[in-house]
Amino acid sequence: MLQKSLSKKLLTSVLSVYFLLTFVVTCGQVIAEYVNTKDYIRDELTTLQKTFSRSLTRAIWELNTKQTITTAEGLLAIPMIEGIIVRDDSGEIISQLGRSLDIRELYSQQLVQEEAIIEDTPSGLFGYTFPLIFEFSGRATQVGDVTLFSSREVVFSRIMISIYFLIGNAMIKTTFLIILFLMAFRKLLTEPLAQLTEQIEDLELNDLEGQHIEIETSEHNELKVMEESFNKLIDKVVQYRKELEQTQKKLMISNEKLDQQNLQLEQEVARKTSNLSQAMMDLQQQKYELEKQKLTLTEEIDLRRHTEQELLTKQTEMQRYVDELNMAQERLVGSEKMAALGGLVAGITHDINTPVGIGVTATSFLQERLLQIEAAYKDKTLSPKALEEFINDAKQSTSLLTTNLDRASELVASFKQIAVDQASEAVRTINFKEYLGEVIRSLHPKIKHTSHHINLDCPADLTLNLPAGAISQIFTNLIMNSLIHGFDGINNGIIDIAIKDEDDQVIIDFKDNGNGVTEQQLEKLFDPFFTTKRDQGGSGLGTHITFNLVKQTLSGEIEVTSSPGKGLHYHISFPKDMPKPLSIFNN
Repeated sequence: MLQKSLSKKLLTSVLSVYFLLTFVVTCGQVIAEYVNTKDYIRDELTTLQKTFSRSLTRAIWELNTKQTITTAEGLLAIPMIEGIIVRDDSGEIISQLGRSLDIRELYSQQLVQEEAIIEDTPSGLFGYTFPLIFEFSGRATQVGDVTLFSSREVVFSRIMISIYFLIGNAMIKTTFLIILFLMAFRKLLTEPLAQLTEQIEDLELNDLEGQHIEIETSEHNELKVMEESFNKLIDKVVQYRKELEQTQKKLMISNEKLDQQNLQLEQEVARKTSNLSQAMMDLQQQKYELEKQKLTLTEEIDLRRHTEQELLTKQTEMQRYVDELNMAQERLVGSEKMAALGGLVAGITHDINTPVGIGVTATSFLQERLLQIEAAYKDKTLSPKALEEFINDAKQSTSLLTTNLDRASELVASFKQIAVDQASEAVRTINFKEYLGEVIRSLHPKIKHTSHHINLDCPADLTLNLPAGAISQIFTNLIMNSLIHGFDGINNGIIDIAIKDEDDQVIIDFKDNGNGVTEQQLEKLFDPFFTTKRDQGGSGLGTHITFNLVKQTLSGEIEVTSSPGKGLHYHISFPKDMPKPLSIFNN
């Protein structure tokens, strides 16, 4: 009795392949629909950048947080937008609405410099990030960036009808083919095979002569060929049985002769076996000695392998400790840079308050005089003399406003560019003398309360293409070290900065007439965490950062000479043609 019909197995295999192909094709169509819809949504996100980037850039530049949040809420109201993150130029989040990812894990505190695609994440979100660039005084400045998020749910909601149509179409075609295959297999294969199987089971193996099978089919197909072949096989089996009987008789005669030959061979084998026994005993002894040597070698190899594994473990632990130390150093250096930037913000804020306060006072005075003139005009008591006095007061007030607002604008512009440069390593073209002037002006809040003086000697036409942030950080560190350490206890300190343009090199000589350092301190000056003011909050990273900026970011050289009471002298040189900048954290 058949356990499983061949026709059913064949039908199952065919339908399984068809189901698999139908499933793969349907899945491919769904995936293609998903990818096309997702690409369309990304194109729409790009279009939204062109629509809203200008208003967001203006709002962030003008520090209009309310307008920024309102614009972000308007973007979130668009059906395809699942979330939005808006950051300012310092990497701080101004607005974070809807579903979103941790922007700090994606970009840390750094702003994106160009448009970027956020691929699918386990949460189902994907997005598009673009920078916000504001042009001010002929210079393009990045004021922040925006990240728009969409999700798989949005894509699926758009393609759900297409998915239903594809699945329904596949199910209808599959049902029709199943019915068609069942009918064809029953007529052409199942019923003829059943007849063939039944007749084969009824055959008598002991009496095959004259027995044949017949299949009721009018077609000369594979089953008909099988019927003819099986009938020929039966005829051959009958013939072979007759030949087999004759062969068995001949075999019995041959067996008798073989028995006689076997007896002779056994006697010969017994004689040769006795000679081989002694040789086998000798080989067994040699095998025993070889196994002892192999065991000794195995133990030695295991010992060496164990020792090697211990050494690898120690090496891995040492590498992990080194990596942890490097990470800790990078965090400390980053904190030092942010602390310096924070000090710059505090100082420049105090300096801006003075012109802004004068402007507020002048505005109040002008408003009061305007109210007096308006009252005199309404009462018809306005005299030419009073009008002339008002005009003079108005001229003085507007002049005062213009002067102080220009001063505040210069301070803000200078501070903004210096702050942006210190927070990034972007390469840009600068006039070296003008840029050093901006750096010194940004340090004015630290210098104005002292009697110290800075002399700058630099060619006016020296223009370089280099990482401006590195130059700002170098001179900020050197000047602040002179103010804090070199001029400790000195009232009238002098800093001389001389810049020379020599062929393809820029030479910087930085000198102060401060306290200087001892020979032992000079040897450790560029070491990380070395400071003579640790009890007063010194981190010991200023000169270390300066050394790395000159050596790695500018690909230059730095030397220092000093002696107690004779100040400090830095000699710095770097090429004009800058190679690709490196991170200052690589030691």
